[in-house]
Amino acid sequence: MNKIKTVAILGSGAVGAYFIWGSSKKLGNNLWVIADGERRKRLEQNGININGEKYSLNLKTPKEAKGVDLLLVAVKYPALGEALSDIAEIVDDNTIVLSLMNGVNSEEIIGSKIGMEHMLYSMIKISSERTENNILFNGETTPGLYYGEAGQPEPSERMLAVKTLLDETPIHYHMSKDIITDIWEKFAINVSYNLPQAILGCGVGAYSDSIYAANIFKRLREEVVAVAAAKGITISPQAENFVSKGINSKAARYSTLQDLDAKRHTEIDMFAGAVVEMGKELGIPTPYNEIVYNVIKAIEEKNDGKFDYKL
Repeated sequence: MNKIKTVAILGSGAVGAYFIWGSSKKLGNNLWVIADGERRKRLEQNGININGEKYSLNLKTPKEAKGVDLLLVAVKYPALGEALSDIAEIVDDNTIVLSLMNGVNSEEIIGSKIGMEHMLYSMIKISSERTENNILFNGETTPGLYYGEAGQPEPSERMLAVKTLLDETPIHYHMSKDIITDIWEKFAINVSYNLPQAILGCGVGAYSDSIYAANIFKRLREEVVAVAAAKGITISPQAENFVSKGINSKAARYSTLQDLDAKRHTEIDMFAGAVVEMGKELGIPTPYNEIVYNVIKAIEEKNDGKFDYKL
């Protein structure tokens, strides 16, 4: 593939919104958002509000998007299983797929359905907030997309095609020489930063102001590092200071807590759930991740109304 002419986005949350915001002007009608049924009707009527501006969307069903050059998968983890059939319907022989989801196993899950030859490993770093129907982020300071070929430090032809696509857009991108390590580094950040504040219901300032919150952070990260090491992946021992450049107050709330605040289901299965599962397979204890997993699952059940007893 020498040039990417058409791009489809599956999932229009914060990550999808970043690419809609960044590529709409360059791609025009060649940028598609995948939607069907009630969701399509809602997006047709309301569009999407990004940083205070309303964007009208060029909507396509999975069938209509068949054969797109580049598919960006940006759904939440709980929706991935249901989305696999849509992904399979969209992908053609030459389609490149970037999974922009959190976690460390979405490429393999998607690749098992459509073939790993379509997958170009990737991740995205973005801090955002959703206020009612408006998605907010700082485009200038958002680190953006990281992508690369597994085990291949030099840019491939399709990596260069993605680069050409993103050139002359405000989307920030980085061609990685070790994308698997990069994905695991972000995974460690997500587990350690997202989860303690989610169970505490507080901003990220707790990590600097409470030795107890900081200890939960540290222990969760240590378990991720141990699991990664057993897989031959080295994560830096230093806890990265990932308080967002764009949303950097002590009150900042990351995605897991934002989901709980809105009484949505979280991506806890992709975070602590995955750590616990991999730990069991490798014989590595992961007690902190297991406790946090159960606490957040219980909070989800409470938010669903399964229990909430009051005198």
